[in-house]
Amino acid sequence: MRIIILIVFFLYNCSVDDNKISKVDEYSKKGILLLGNGTEPSGIDPHIVTGVPEHKILLALLEGLVIFNPQDNGVLPGVASNWEISEDGLEYTFTFNKNARWTNGDNVLPSDFEYSWKRILSSELGAQYADMLYVIKNAENFHKGKINNFSEVGVSSIGNKLKVVLENPTPYFLNILTHYATWPVHPDTVEKHGGMLSRSNQWTKKENFVGNGPFVLESWEINKSLKVKRNELYWGNSKNKINGIEFIPIDNELTQDRLFRSGGIHLANTVPTEKIKGYRENRPDVLFEHNYFGTYYYRINTTKYPLNNISFRKALSLSIDRELLIKSILKGNQIASYSFTPPNPQGYDPKTQLEFNPKKAKLLLDNSGYDTESPPIELLYNTSEGHQKIAQAIQEMWKKYLGLNIVLTNVDWKVYLSRETQGEYDISRAGWIGDYPDPFTFLDMMVTDRGNNKTGWSSKEYDKFLKLASSKINNDSRYKLYEQAEKILIEELPIIPIYTYTRTYLLSQKVKNWQKNILDTNPYQFLSLE
Repeated sequence: MRIIILIVFFLYNCSVDDNKISKVDEYSKKGILLLGNGTEPSGIDPHIVTGVPEHKILLALLEGLVIFNPQDNGVLPGVASNWEISEDGLEYTFTFNKNARWTNGDNVLPSDFEYSWKRILSSELGAQYADMLYVIKNAENFHKGKINNFSEVGVSSIGNKLKVVLENPTPYFLNILTHYATWPVHPDTVEKHGGMLSRSNQWTKKENFVGNGPFVLESWEINKSLKVKRNELYWGNSKNKINGIEFIPIDNELTQDRLFRSGGIHLANTVPTEKIKGYRENRPDVLFEHNYFGTYYYRINTTKYPLNNISFRKALSLSIDRELLIKSILKGNQIASYSFTPPNPQGYDPKTQLEFNPKKAKLLLDNSGYDTESPPIELLYNTSEGHQKIAQAIQEMWKKYLGLNIVLTNVDWKVYLSRETQGEYDISRAGWIGDYPDPFTFLDMMVTDRGNNKTGWSSKEYDKFLKLASSKINNDSRYKLYEQAEKILIEELPIIPIYTYTRTYLLSQKVKNWQKNILDTNPYQFLSLE
């Protein structure tokens, strides 16, 4: 009798487990997305943050003049309902949507953008993305203190319109406006909680936050989750089928994978490399793989010995077996880099090369005059199994082919960003995802004193090619100049490109209207849950 009871009890428990509703099932019915978002965000101030995890969150909370179109990499109306471009391509006039509101009920005004762009261009704020707006007339001069009157910058309000005057015709200007650095902040809120120029401003706290995006900040528990809910004042609500989003920071790839498989999240933003093959064979319905406009590279601090020597940097690059890394570690259809800029869908394909040649590397190392008794060289990376595996493999290659003593240092995202910004590193793991689909988004980063350069490297000739390219409308003309600049970059190697990204992630079939695109951007108001 006891055996029968135990069997019945066992069967009952199995049936309960089988019928248990997962969190994904439960939240899908509520219209709430559960997103694995990598690391804990460093913040949500659009004029200060610089990372992809932050971008994913800001996409819900704020909106610019235009919205990224996930179907064709173009733009759609955002705060601006329409716009006009002058025949010479220098003037853009944006007419504002009269229904665009801040979450406190205020209208979104052209003057809000004037304030916001003055804020990010004020050097006192220390915004790393200020150069995003350099295409605007006198924006660079204002940021660098060459002029002090912001009225001389090419942005002005005329009633319900915002007029923007550019330095040169810029075919990708509308694409630039899809980047969060160009999005507005609510002036009165920023002033109330610290002022325009304060980096420690408290306006981004949950109780203070005022945004204009399709969602409202609901809660933020550090290292646990950031939740947003539907913004009932959003002008585009008639098309928004999502009621809320929970962004969950998960550094550990295996933990995120287990959470996805157990029905805990709709999206796992990475896949452990050892599991990719299994998903391809057994669950291709949830495995997403597609081209990504990004480069994984190592940033070099060219102000430090021996990294200030070009021959030494070349030796480092020549002793990296990129193909082996891809085949044995990455396993996600990545492409070995031969340039900093990935091949562009519009036809940019530089003829630079990054070969694997250990013999040549050793000769260059010997010619560099490197002192083998020098202290170890530090390789810095942020917490991630993927970054660690790559760092360990390259550490081994540099030891095997060059005899170098490399020390690996693993830190969290915020410490990593701070150390890079302060130049407190030797070699640093880095990745750059294009902010818009044009090579300029990569190459401009390495211009002298750009906020995201962070290498100490400078080349007048390189800067000249980029400045000249920015004045060209024709793609062929620009691409020729880009390639000249690219050759200088690959010749001097202040950065060492390793591979071109592909996006590999897991997505629940309950998420509908998700688009594969090279920027991996899907505005949430276009999605739905089944």
